[in-house]
Amino acid sequence: MQGDKLHWWQTRWFVVVAALAAAIPLLRPEIPPLVDLLGHMGRYRVQLAIGDNPWLYQWFDFRWQLIGNLGIDLLIIPLAPIFGLELAVKLIVMAIPVLTVAGLLWIAREVHGRIPATALFALPLAYSYPFQFGFVNFALSIALSFVLFALWLRLGRLGKFRFRAILFVPLSCLLWLCHTFGWGVLGVLAFSAEMIRQHDLRKGGRDGRDGGGHWLEAWVRAGLSCLPLALPMVLMIVWRSGEHVTGQTADWFNWQAKINWVLMILRDRWQFWDIASAFVLFAILIKGFRDARIEYSRNLGLSALFLLAVYIALPRIVFGSAYADMRLAPFALAIAVIALRPKRGLSLRGATTLAAIGLAFFGARLVGTTISYWHYAEQFDRTLTALDKVPMRARLVTMIGRRCYDDWAYSRLEHVPGIAMVRRMAYMNDQWSMAGAQLLTARYRAAGRFAHDPSQIVTDRRCRGEWWRPIAWSLPLIPRDAFDYVWIVNAPKFDPALVAGFTPIWHDGDDTLYRIDDRTQPPLPADLPMRRPVQPFLKGASSAR
Repeated sequence: MQGDKLHWWQTRWFVVVAALAAAIPLLRPEIPPLVDLLGHMGRYRVQLAIGDNPWLYQWFDFRWQLIGNLGIDLLIIPLAPIFGLELAVKLIVMAIPVLTVAGLLWIAREVHGRIPATALFALPLAYSYPFQFGFVNFALSIALSFVLFALWLRLGRLGKFRFRAILFVPLSCLLWLCHTFGWGVLGVLAFSAEMIRQHDLRKGGRDGRDGGGHWLEAWVRAGLSCLPLALPMVLMIVWRSGEHVTGQTADWFNWQAKINWVLMILRDRWQFWDIASAFVLFAILIKGFRDARIEYSRNLGLSALFLLAVYIALPRIVFGSAYADMRLAPFALAIAVIALRPKRGLSLRGATTLAAIGLAFFGARLVGTTISYWHYAEQFDRTLTALDKVPMRARLVTMIGRRCYDDWAYSRLEHVPGIAMVRRMAYMNDQWSMAGAQLLTARYRAAGRFAHDPSQIVTDRRCRGEWWRPIAWSLPLIPRDAFDYVWIVNAPKFDPALVAGFTPIWHDGDDTLYRIDDRTQPPLPADLPMRRPVQPFLKGASSAR
């Protein structure tokens, strides 16, 4: 880490190349194959088109409001007229892993003085499970929080504390506006870094002079230093105390789920490969404790411990938003990995070997993700050809088949109805509808039980503890006067008599598009529960996606 010569993994050109390489998996797919993103894209289309197409108010209520979850919703406004909605979304999503990689390497450089070889092992976490799930506003805010934390450290290193305080007042507000979680992560990182800095100042630095330092005093001074980041607390209070805000906080200390989230930090398509890759990261962290030639930075080590504490304390559901704790797991691990650095006992050859292995690991994960996304893109292309048969402004009810248990490799099609809105301005029944939690809510009363998420999810049987309906229940429940077409994707097996009165106009494998020709409502199944379910606390009822 010392000396005038920079090694290849410490140079600016390496940072630029590594960051740009992180976008490679997203080059092929026309639509990034992220589970929730397709549903978000449907909302973006409504957002952009409702002013010129007031008939959309028959289906949706769209109201701008100040909430901590508006990242891409705002960015799409200037970019969509230039690139078109789909390309604009793709470009923004491609920027997320680029910013994540750049931010991690910049943080490592600011903390350690040089980028340590071990930092390269953290780079695959740019494609962590929360990103794969399509939590795009969240993922963008985390990427930005890393970049802003690096800037925070740099300005502190240069002694520009007053300028930093002024600058980070608006920056923290913009980050909160992108997503609340990113602002929270920035606050944790900045506070822990300031604690170490203030403690060292009180001790007179690392030369051992005793300046009367005390951790409690460092804690107080760190809090005062981070006051420029506190203004979004006011915005948070205004948002969460709104008249129409809904959602509960529940499922505390679900240890089994928390352990699973850690194992799934790199979940994509191949279970063995993804879990083995996670264990590579665990092995690197263990090496930091066992290898006398490697140590942890106190600055980032404390940050990782704080993030771990937040991960443990967070419930699974926060204000109706599910998977709240899961989102933090990969990034707490990323900070822990970049906290590692070599001691003087590690030779140049040893450091170069570590860097080469880290680069190979990053490259292997990129190749795997690229292949995986290529397959998902082909699946999307086949499925979305059905929309060629759907006229503009059609009323479309979609049923996406899935199993009761989670497949490791998601089909990524749970919110494919959103693309029907993007391309055909057709009604879609997959939108999250929670007043006060997002800008769009469903108001198409004629749709009945098929107004919003998770009505688009169907199974071959009733799933214990889930709100998804078996397809044998869903098909007879469709209010035929309210819809024009039925689009079944990944269909579970069902009795053909259930689609009597529907005319198939497109078919591919397990996917079929039907036109509703007979409006006569069929009798309801005898085993159908008569109680109408309320909005569940599932990922569909999420304010933070």
